[in-house]
Amino acid sequence: MSVTIPEIGQDSANAFINSDSFKYLSTKRVLDLVAIGLVLPMAIGIAVVTAIAIKLESPGAVFFWQKRVGMNGKVFNMLKFRSMTSDSEKHGSQFAQSNDMRVTRVGKFIRKFRVDEIPQLWNVLKGEMSLIGPRPEQESFVEEFNKSIPNYSLRHMVMPGITGLAQTEQGYVADAEATITKLEYDLYYIKNMSLLTDAQITLKTIYTIMTGFGAR
Repeated sequence: MSVTIPEIGQDSANAFINSDSFKYLSTKRVLDLVAIGLVLPMAIGIAVVTAIAIKLESPGAVFFWQKRVGMNGKVFNMLKFRSMTSDSEKHGSQFAQSNDMRVTRVGKFIRKFRVDEIPQLWNVLKGEMSLIGPRPEQESFVEEFNKSIPNYSLRHMVMPGITGLAQTEQGYVADAEATITKLEYDLYYIKNMSLLTDAQITLKTIYTIMTGFGAR
């Protein structure tokens, strides 16, 4: 996998927009809804157990809403199970670090096996996210990266995903340098979207969930 981040310019954006891979987008939405229908009973069962565990361990809400930047730069509220203490963002948005003290015991488990992402099935049903795509980032980080990384906004031309190529290949990103590598994976995915590509990412995601690869 190799993608060079293009120089800033409308021609570069058009090269992505006119990609044949975008013909797959309408089919991709149908596949998302079918997949959710298949996994929903199991997801609900896991979600109920997770909600009880979170509530028993620490005070605060079970769910955590956070503004993220989606397709075409539109901001939406992404839903997750709360995996940190209720005051985890009192000093503002920040990347999670290894052995982050803000993460609860239940939080460590659900983050490792990506259980905290299950509520985002709701975002997919609402049409704000896809099962597979570039991972949506927080507003403050997007503003920073738009200034420092050429054509960072190209990753917002498709719906963000619960999982994606960058997550299965790179794991969690915690700094600007790693974000550039993440962007390369995201742009590669956008240029090569297909049923086969999504099937490969799905298999890699299953491996990631089973092994806890890249979690923090």
